[in-house]
Amino acid sequence: MRGVVAAYRRLLGNGPLSRLLLGEFVSSIGDWLYLVALLIIIYERTNDAVVLGIVGAARVLPYVFLSIPAGIVADRFDRRMVLLVTDLGRGALMLVLAWLVATDGSIEAIVGVTILATCLSSFFGPAIGSYLPTLVKDESDLGPANTAYASLDNIAFVIGPATASIILTLADDLAVAFLLNAGSFLVIAFILWGLPRSIAGTDPADAEADAATSAGPAPAFDWRSVRLPVAGLMVIDSVGSFVFAGLGILTVVIAFDLVGADGGEAATGALNAAVGVGGLIGAIVTGVLVLRRRLGPPLVAGAVIMGASVAVLGMSGSLAVALVAMAVVSLGSLLVQIVTETLFQRVVPDAVRGRTLGVLSTVSVVMYAAGSLLLPAAAELVGLAPVLIASGIVLVVAAVVAIMALGPWATQAPAIDALRARLTALPMFDGLPPARLETAERRAVLAPMVAGQVLIRQGDPADRFYVIGEGAVVITQTASDVPEPRVLRRMGAGEGFGEIGLLHGSSRTATVTAVTGGTLVVLDGDAFLELVNGTGITSPYAEIQRGPAATAG
Repeated sequence: MRGVVAAYRRLLGNGPLSRLLLGEFVSSIGDWLYLVALLIIIYERTNDAVVLGIVGAARVLPYVFLSIPAGIVADRFDRRMVLLVTDLGRGALMLVLAWLVATDGSIEAIVGVTILATCLSSFFGPAIGSYLPTLVKDESDLGPANTAYASLDNIAFVIGPATASIILTLADDLAVAFLLNAGSFLVIAFILWGLPRSIAGTDPADAEADAATSAGPAPAFDWRSVRLPVAGLMVIDSVGSFVFAGLGILTVVIAFDLVGADGGEAATGALNAAVGVGGLIGAIVTGVLVLRRRLGPPLVAGAVIMGASVAVLGMSGSLAVALVAMAVVSLGSLLVQIVTETLFQRVVPDAVRGRTLGVLSTVSVVMYAAGSLLLPAAAELVGLAPVLIASGIVLVVAAVVAIMALGPWATQAPAIDALRARLTALPMFDGLPPARLETAERRAVLAPMVAGQVLIRQGDPADRFYVIGEGAVVITQTASDVPEPRVLRRMGAGEGFGEIGLLHGSSRTATVTAVTGGTLVVLDGDAFLELVNGTGITSPYAEIQRGPAATAG
């Protein structure tokens, strides 16, 4: 539990990422205002549910045709600027919509501006999906970041429509909803202006990982190396979109079958509310599971939970059972979604992330539209229960296929922060306040070491403290009366050296040489002294001058 709290505390300590998440949450609330008001206006002006369906379909088409070009744009330009420009563009279009509504503009003009706003929205997915991973400090933060983003989105899903209903009830003019949404775009634009740039191929996390492993310049990207895991992720994402979309339409059928015509509308609302509740619970569960290095089991578990609950929905005989099943479907769906996103971010390098996301978004939207059309039609032909049971089975099969395709990609490599954590795991720091330890972790840097490299030389000034993240070193000491250096100790991963000179303000008392290649966690001398200041900590190897089991100062 402590590790979970520390992971999310670290996430909150990431200022740029926290500000982005907060801004997108505000924007999501604004989007609900816009959507609810738009549907009301169209229905009031036309009094035709068919027109509502046509507008809904028209709002999906831009995603089909523009997601791939949007991915190319995200890989060629600054992702932050893409988000900023499209948000400002959508904000301006909201002002146009407000003017059209306030002046009783034609329904054709309102729908046209809405479709244009959706065209700009199609650039959002590839841009945010490529930008968010560049703000995390290392790969271990991807899961928590995706969970936080999805959690806020689910909160917006729960409170957004309610907020929209209250505001639209109190407001005399529906134009207010579009003005407020324009304001929400202004908020996120203001936040984006102060965030760091992100251009494909310059992900700081990738650069740090390269430096830590002495990888040198990255080779040209070869799609063949990741096409199988990407295909596996596309399978589970597509099947999940297909089933969830169809279920969204069949919710009405389930509600009316269970309670009849008199209570069908209320039951439909309750089932949709259960989706939001299940999503919030799923966010908590997912927040713990995504911290695991092995994400294969959570992915399969999410698919099994979702699939089994979909099947239960098909056989449910009461509204209470259906409500629980719908909430659990949403829980499993969120788990699959976040694990899939996290694995995708691990597999696809930053340089081509936008384009790959564009392809994935296009396929996902097409499958979503297909599910909305085909699952209800199939339920009409063969019955609700067989269709939902078959859907549940297909979901589980898709997850198994995805895991087989991912292979070793489903297991996270040792994270940069996991290496940094070796610093604060040293016994000499036991009992120190967690906040002080986390500060030291953030200030530590990783440095590669090469076999034969002299890391510390006896007699040099003491300026840094080291912990071995990976690899091994040997400690030697030279005495004036001994011609050859004396081996004091060999050290391996998880052991530290260099504290004696820092604690006593003296020069290095021994030489440290790398025996193998590996990675060092390095803490500047001032940061080390701040960490131990006032604690009474002394070196556990203070007897270096008198014993061969000592380390280097």
